[in-house]
Amino acid sequence: MLRMFLAVTTTALAVWGGTSGPTEATPTPSATPTPSPTPVCPPALPITANVTGATTTSVTISYSIFFRPPCGYDPPMTVSLFASREDAEQWRAPVAEAVSGPERYGSVTIDRLTPDTEFWYRFSDVEGRRDPYAFSSVRTSSLTACRATATIDARWGNGFVATVTVRNAGTEPLDGWRVSWRWTGDERVQTVWGGVVEAAGVDVMVRNASYNGTLTPDGVTTFGLLVTASVTPDGLTAACAR
Repeated sequence: MLRMFLAVTTTALAVWGGTSGPTEATPTPSATPTPSPTPVCPPALPITANVTGATTTSVTISYSIFFRPPCGYDPPMTVSLFASREDAEQWRAPVAEAVSGPERYGSVTIDRLTPDTEFWYRFSDVEGRRDPYAFSSVRTSSLTACRATATIDARWGNGFVATVTVRNAGTEPLDGWRVSWRWTGDERVQTVWGGVVEAAGVDVMVRNASYNGTLTPDGVTTFGLLVTASVTPDGLTAACAR
């Protein structure tokens, strides 16, 4: 009898011990988030730019935006001008800025600049992202500038006659000019009219006469020269300055 009681009690305790407590849930592994795909940007510049105009107080920069974010930009873009390359590299102290329109292919004009001054430009977008590629220099025009072109009017065995045209290419009156060039052979100036010779060796310089030194914007004057030479050159490349 005692053996039967102990056997029944042991079996009951075993059953009670395995089922009386709360059932524990089997842990399941947490779901691993799927990573977002990394965009593959094409091997090309997202924006290009070049200078398409300059006056004494303004510069115009044209741009082309090829890609949208994340590989490129959405207009409008801000063009910043810096006084030096070092400032531009560090995006430090821009001296002038302008904002483009909504076009992806357009231009920006920045005005109120100093004449005959070099600037460096860079681009950034409305998110403040700075483009690392479109980065170059631009110079405003000089208040006074002149250009010289030469034509050979007549030639013979040992010489020729040429006419040099001087033009005021600036936006202000030109008060005095000098034209210079270098001979490539044995050419030598014998006579000049409409100008005064200051140097007449291999390097030649002719300045204005007393009556033709002042030129209004786009104004023109000329001087002539008689030259001896064993071979007449095909042309004459002259430089003009104040």
